Amino acid sequence: MDALRGGALLLGIVLHALMPFLPESTWMVVDSRPSALAGPIVFVIHLFRMVLFMMLAGYFGSMVLHRRGTRAYLGDRTKRILLPAIVFWPVAVMSTWLISALNLHLRDLPPPPAAEGASLWLIFGPGVLWFLWTLMEAVLIVVLVRAVLLRTVGAERLGRAARRLGRLLSSPGAVLLPAVPYAVGLILQGSINGGTREPLTLIPEASSLVTYVGAFATGWLLFAQRDNLHRLAGQWPAHLAAAVAGTGVAYLAVEQEFPLAIGAAVLAVAGWCWVYTLLGVCVRYLRRERPALRYLADSSYWAYLLHLPILLLCELVLVDLTWPMPVKVGLTLVVTMALLLSSYHLLVRPRALGAWLNGRRHPLR
Repeated sequence: MDALRGGALLLGIVLHALMPFLPESTWMVVDSRPSALAGPIVFVIHLFRMVLFMMLAGYFGSMVLHRRGTRAYLGDRTKRILLPAIVFWPVAVMSTWLISALNLHLRDLPPPPAAEGASLWLIFGPGVLWFLWTLMEAVLIVVLVRAVLLRTVGAERLGRAARRLGRLLSSPGAVLLPAVPYAVGLILQGSINGGTREPLTLIPEASSLVTYVGAFATGWLLFAQRDNLHRLAGQWPAHLAAAVAGTGVAYLAVEQEFPLAIGAAVLAVAGWCWVYTLLGVCVRYLRRERPALRYLADSSYWAYLLHLPILLLCELVLVDLTWPMPVKVGLTLVVTMALLLSSYHLLVRPRALGAWLNGRRHPLR
């Protein structure tokens, strides 16, 4: 499960490596040779990646709260989610302003229209760290709702209800249930183009909040009974078939501009079919500890927090070369991950920084 959560973060780095090649891209560095291949890959990744991450965050959140208590859980999430969102913001976000300006200067490009007259809320927005703020909002909402329910219905009845809902969410065909808040979020957004959009400021946005709190709550409820995940493990082939077929229809829904409600439902179901597929495969085939996957899972948080300035500089170096898109993306990812993993191994994993981000420090080997 940790490997799956780490994979969701690392997929974000792949996503950002592909962004310069999208036709009509508004990315900070736009490649001189857009690729028709980039769009479908970005579409598929964006369909499920953050919903998967938020669902896993809810699952692990429920685990920590039930083992250590509400106060310890909130303290841990404040330390490992809220504080990194603040402390790493200058490096993860402010540095990209300088790289964007360098890109405009070196390539003699005009500033984007959004750069003129932008509000302070937008200028000092969360940037690539938006997901940490949204995750913290989900944590607070779920803990608050749980506290109210404990007072009104009692712990025993609440536990029974959680177990029933968790069992329902893991039953055949139940993938339609968590798809509801995803679809509602897209409808509130008013468009399915681009999938669920990240909030650009620290002010919560209903569209993304509904989608991701729904995913977080789904993971929270799946933890309520141990065999929920094992039931999903047996359903992964069916979910995979539905995910592949649904993704094709979802792509068509965007391209052909289906009615909003229909398009939102298709995207939501396809996205959650991917989530349930990956969850089932992980539970079915990743039962024993694999050191390499454990290491990547541990390093993924650090890698995601720091990847963007390194990746943008790589993209800037390659932007006007005539090399094929796969070569540029591959080289960008190799250089970026080599620097991130080296810094993690030497500066983070065996030190206090590793204890902060990973929950424990590991001896340097």
